[in-house]
Amino acid sequence: MKSLQMDSDARRGLSQISLPFAFSILLLAAPLAILLAMSFWTQDFLTLDRTFTVANFKEAWTNPIYRTLMLRSLKISIIVTMLTVGLAYPAAYYMSFVAPNNRKALLVFLITIPFWTSYLMRIFLWKVILGFNGVVNGSLMGLGIIDTPLDWISYNQFAVTITLSHAWLPFAVLPIFVVMEKVNRSYLEAAQDLGDTPFQRFRRITLPLSMPGVVAATLIVFIPTIGDYVTPKLVGGPGGLMIANMIEVQFKNANNAPLGAALALSALVLVSSVAGIYVWLNRRYLKSEGAA
Repeated sequence: MKSLQMDSDARRGLSQISLPFAFSILLLAAPLAILLAMSFWTQDFLTLDRTFTVANFKEAWTNPIYRTLMLRSLKISIIVTMLTVGLAYPAAYYMSFVAPNNRKALLVFLITIPFWTSYLMRIFLWKVILGFNGVVNGSLMGLGIIDTPLDWISYNQFAVTITLSHAWLPFAVLPIFVVMEKVNRSYLEAAQDLGDTPFQRFRRITLPLSMPGVVAATLIVFIPTIGDYVTPKLVGGPGGLMIANMIEVQFKNANNAPLGAALALSALVLVSSVAGIYVWLNRRYLKSEGAA
């Protein structure tokens, strides 16, 4: 009887996961498999040569242009991630531990307001703000602080970093806030009764228990930003282009989809490696905190 019940539960579980599993295979695994196969081919204008070759990966990792774009993309993504998570953590802490309970829903609502507008519209607004004759330069010149417009705040890596940080900040705040809401306040009260200072309570209790939210926020921001091509194209200028822009060029203008596939997979491997190292270091940190 027990065996029949286990078989029934197994069939029910398989029926529940079969559709999501098929959906994942169709929309994730299959495109990646096609991309992987294509990366070992070559293309002559519109003709694909399916002869196996690793020339595309060799080109992707030895050509100085592609290597520069890859490293630039990694640098911008790391800076954007550090900036957004660094700003998101105090905001989430205030929302969870300082703000009254009857205002938390309002604060979450305010965090989601940027989602009401189009992503493209927000990028164009940053072009207006940071442009040569934009809001920042116009205000500084009107106040007499500068005589000529600042040319280093637009169409470069700085503009890309600022725009991406603004766009992804809400995605960093919300997961940290959700995890902080689950922190048992009785732990903090017990630590306070035992004589811990506010900083000690934060370092020993709040920070370690909120790290899953920090990890989630970091991955949510880091992984998509390294593949963003709209923001660099609109506000980056020649010095702010990223690897995704080169991938777009290879697939569209250059008619070299195999090289574009190799660049995309190379970026995927790079992102996965950095994310894996980060998660591993975070686990070591949590273990050391737990041992202490």
